[in-house]
Amino acid sequence: MIYVDGVLFPDENSSSSLSSSSQGSSLLLDVMTHPVIISASDSFKNLEEQRVTESCSTKDRYVYIFQREYAVVNPALVDFVGMDEATTCVGLVIRNRRSGVTSIAHMDSPKVVDLGIRQMLSLVLEDDSDAELDVHMVGGYEDVDLKKIANGSGDYAKPEGYSFPLCCKLVETLQKRRENFHIQTLFILGHNTKLDAQGNTCPIFNGFLVNTSSGDIVPASFNRSSRCPDELVRRIRVSASFDDPSWRGKLLDTYDTKTDRFIIAPCSWTMRLVEYVWELNQLPDEEILVNCSTSPSAEGPDFIDNERRIWKYLLKYPEWSKTFPKRQPRLFERTANGSWNSVF
Repeated sequence: MIYVDGVLFPDENSSSSLSSSSQGSSLLLDVMTHPVIISASDSFKNLEEQRVTESCSTKDRYVYIFQREYAVVNPALVDFVGMDEATTCVGLVIRNRRSGVTSIAHMDSPKVVDLGIRQMLSLVLEDDSDAELDVHMVGGYEDVDLKKIANGSGDYAKPEGYSFPLCCKLVETLQKRRENFHIQTLFILGHNTKLDAQGNTCPIFNGFLVNTSSGDIVPASFNRSSRCPDELVRRIRVSASFDDPSWRGKLLDTYDTKTDRFIIAPCSWTMRLVEYVWELNQLPDEEILVNCSTSPSAEGPDFIDNERRIWKYLLKYPEWSKTFPKRQPRLFERTANGSWNSVF
């Protein structure tokens, strides 16, 4: 169930209360145009983006997640949790008002929403099945022709691009579940869209940071050293998980809530992926953008470099068992200064 401003949504006057094949699209549009949501989006837009660096991440206890990952954090052990690099993806936050336990996911496809939200809620609702849950979504800009929609020739009932179907699925899934979800931030699609110097649509913000004690959320970006631990292997799992049946429809496990450790669950990759990577690595930069991104004109300046670093690792270690011997996870413990050390 979804609540906006403490009121169950939708009510009998909402277009999304009608039964139709476009119900998910109507529900999303109704929520996005609610005055409280518009006001919250305007406030979020005016916040200064916080830049997280390695030097700043050692002062407090951080947890960072990559694409298709999720983590559930306890405010007694973690001060901040966040993500970035979202263009057509959506960052989802679900926080238990009573306990402060916070779940965060970097959703990249409607196919992982149903099971992914179930994964996210497993510890958020532990011993508190009737909890009131605050929800934030950031990401998923308008990667479709805004002029068509503005002129009335676009149809919200016919999802286009990558962002819109994902946002529809997220809102519809929350609405259908029995838990009480209070939508606080819906900085997605049109709310999170601007034009770049070439006139292309792109996101205003690509990430965020959540203060686990207060529940406050601010726009954020991270540098390479603060996207840790085990950056390259975690990036590789995103591509490898598509061919690994053990991860079908699931978000990737990363972090152990109870012990405050990163436990990078294993996944396997095939020689087909390695061969494909070799071919991609021969391409010029502009073709890499077209072939490897859902939003070529909206990617960050380090996108291509990140892709090539991933491919270099896969070409150096084509056998997944070298990375996950005996299919065991990779373990990282937090040090006294808040950084991470590998545990062998």
